[in-house]
Amino acid sequence: MSTSLHLICVMFFGCAFGLIQQCAKILPDSPYQISVEVGTEFTAMCILTHSQYTSEDIEWIMGNVTLPRESYKKINESAVSVTMKISTSMNNPLKCSASARTYSLNTYSSFKNPCTYGIYLQKGYPPLQPKNLTCVALQVGKLISPDLTCSWDQETRDTLIPTTYTLFARILGGQQYDSFSKDPHTRSLTVNLVTFPNHMMLEVWVEVNNTLGQVTLKEGEKESEEFVKPNPPANVKVIPEDKFPSSLMVNWTHPIHSTTFKLKYNIRYRKAGSGIWTEVPQDFTKAYTESFRLQFLEPYTDYEVQMRCINQKGLGYWSDWSSSVTVRTPEAIPGSRPDLWRVYGDDDSVVKLIWKDPVKSYGKILSYNLTIGEGNSPERLVVYSKEYQFHLKRESVSVKITASNSVGVSPPSALVISRHEASRGVDQVIYSVLDGQLQVDWLPPTQIGKNVSEYLLEWVSVPDKQRDWQRVSGELNNTILKGNFQPFIRYNISIYPIYKEKKHYNRPGKGFTVEAYLQQGPPLKGPSVDVSNTQKNSAFLKWYEIPIDSQRGFLTNYTIFYKTGDTDQSVVVEPHVSSYKLTGLASKSQYVVHIMASNVEGSVNGSDSSFYTKQYDDGEIEVIVVLVCLGFLFFIAFIMMLSLKNREVIKKHLWPQVPDPYHSTIATWSPDCPIKTDTPKEATLPDVSVVEVDVFDGKSLCEEDKTMLPLKKDKYFSEEHSSGIGGSSCMSSPRQSVSDSDEGDSGQTTASTVQYSSVVASGYKGQTPSLQAPVFARSESTQPLLDCEEHQEHLLDGGSQQRNSYFKRGRGLEQLQPQDTEEPGCFSPTEEEDTPTLTEDPPGPAPGYMPQQSGYRPQRED
Repeated sequence: MSTSLHLICVMFFGCAFGLIQQCAKILPDSPYQISVEVGTEFTAMCILTHSQYTSEDIEWIMGNVTLPRESYKKINESAVSVTMKISTSMNNPLKCSASARTYSLNTYSSFKNPCTYGIYLQKGYPPLQPKNLTCVALQVGKLISPDLTCSWDQETRDTLIPTTYTLFARILGGQQYDSFSKDPHTRSLTVNLVTFPNHMMLEVWVEVNNTLGQVTLKEGEKESEEFVKPNPPANVKVIPEDKFPSSLMVNWTHPIHSTTFKLKYNIRYRKAGSGIWTEVPQDFTKAYTESFRLQFLEPYTDYEVQMRCINQKGLGYWSDWSSSVTVRTPEAIPGSRPDLWRVYGDDDSVVKLIWKDPVKSYGKILSYNLTIGEGNSPERLVVYSKEYQFHLKRESVSVKITASNSVGVSPPSALVISRHEASRGVDQVIYSVLDGQLQVDWLPPTQIGKNVSEYLLEWVSVPDKQRDWQRVSGELNNTILKGNFQPFIRYNISIYPIYKEKKHYNRPGKGFTVEAYLQQGPPLKGPSVDVSNTQKNSAFLKWYEIPIDSQRGFLTNYTIFYKTGDTDQSVVVEPHVSSYKLTGLASKSQYVVHIMASNVEGSVNGSDSSFYTKQYDDGEIEVIVVLVCLGFLFFIAFIMMLSLKNREVIKKHLWPQVPDPYHSTIATWSPDCPIKTDTPKEATLPDVSVVEVDVFDGKSLCEEDKTMLPLKKDKYFSEEHSSGIGGSSCMSSPRQSVSDSDEGDSGQTTASTVQYSSVVASGYKGQTPSLQAPVFARSESTQPLLDCEEHQEHLLDGGSQQRNSYFKRGRGLEQLQPQDTEEPGCFSPTEEEDTPTLTEDPPGPAPGYMPQQSGYRPQRED
């Protein structure tokens, strides 16, 4: 405000200076701000007085902006007007200025003092018309307050300029009172009348004005009671009456004295907890009274009661409602039947009866009278709970029940219970969620000859088995369930048609059950999986269905995720499946598996479980071992068959053919005598030759043997004078023959221990040897060749250095040797074979072989 005054003073002094100089003037003109309405056109005119300037020299300036000349209008040579549209963006002041900055037609004006004059504009809006003027005088104590408060409605708009709100109240023929406010947001004012003018006429109005306009709203002349709002009735009491269970007595006191004005009352009531009020008709309570009886109420029911009052003429305002008073009506005989129902146990013969109190119990139910069966011996019981279990001994039984309170007994409720419900049920049941409630629709049964009297809808919460039911008319095929249903809880909803039979008995039909949710949500947890029977390329998974209260909806599927290394795989199974066999797994690998449960609202994963696949399946190792054993057996059999087939070849390799001494070149060789290659053969010895040798004759022995004779003499006496092949007299050292020792290895096959021949002596010691030639016994042994035969080149060197001689000859043969024998001390086998026998020994012991040891081949006839 100080800034505005400062600007006004500056403008005033500037204008005054202009006036003093009699330079120029703007119309309209004012020493204060000139109010103009935003959005309208404003016209100002500049007049030059006693000035050397003309209208051509005038310019209009708004703030610091020069207005366009198109908005100018020349009035005469000394006056120019301007027209502009007012907007909130314009800045003050509005000035007209005349100076020498303009050019004449042919000459340039010399410098002159400028002439300027300005005004300030106040931009704003005129006030709006108020509406709905309401004035109230409240009751204070037993009197009406002198303060009259009025309020009105007005559109919200800032006028931008100061606006005044004034409330006027004038007593007709009396004094006028007013109250005002300069707050632009004022919507109510209170005027004090000093004393409220009871039973007088009163006029009230409100004025709103500013420099751009003024508006007025009047109420007109009214009785002062029309402005009064009394207090609610005082001391409201509600009294029940024992003799009248369906009525309540309401008492109260007048809130104001009748000399001020009389009142009439209004009463309303409702059942406790209900949201619907019932009002008593005002004609019943218009009398100036302080009591009233409420009738047609339900016995043993809690009611809330409230009251209010107004001027008896209906003038003024209703008082506020009094505080609620809650009272219960007295008891009465129950007005409806108990709601009887049955539940079968695991066995159809076990039946549990359940029931609800009568809807119109009209009192506290004290006991229930139960009758099971009909005829001469029914079972009658008094039960104090709301359930009873019994065994159904027959195919069907009739049950009747009544409820009792302190006043009387209710009408009976009867039900026929059968082991098997023969009556047909509904054909189809579907449910839907409508406005947060479960609505159930069904198709009525099509059974002919019976009419459905009503339907019973039963629902059971799956987790905690809480049960409830309701009945609807048999003419309906849908209804909204009135139970306390909770979201994310599964309910089994069953519908039973009830058929009316004689004596007012009800027989239920077959039920139809459907599962339902009021609201579904994602599962709380997933299933835990157990892995068993792990094989090389497979594993068996088993899991348990997650609890119903954790499912929070109908499961749509399970998804099995299993991972090894960086390889992820999954498989989807139906929601009723609880086990699955994974196949196609990698052997000897670690897998991590978990199962995800899904419903229409979301999914959740179960816990992880790890397992290892085997390197071999069960029984695979046993099969491999059996196959290997069978293969080995087949191989052995094959080898045996091959051996049998090629036994001759194998014998030749394992038991090679021993050279036959008969055909050996040893027959022409003597280790002690030179070989006579040119000795002609005169005769051929038989297959077995026997050479008689006197082992004790020193002349028939080689010189080396003679030296050893004393050492071996006793030996020869004890061994039947037999000589082994290895004991030749031509050997450098004596060898023991096989017959000389019983401890010799019978299986020995070396050339040094195998008997090749036996020399049979012609006599014993002390006897005269005959001239009969010694007999040689040839052996068919398969032992290797004789050393002398294998190394025939040594035979050519002479017989004095040979060892391992194999034959000896007797002394008598020396006489038969030719004269050219170089070494008479030895005999030549070849020579012996070629020399015919001169004399024959008398029959004696037949020549034979020494006893053969095991391992020798049989003799072969050549």
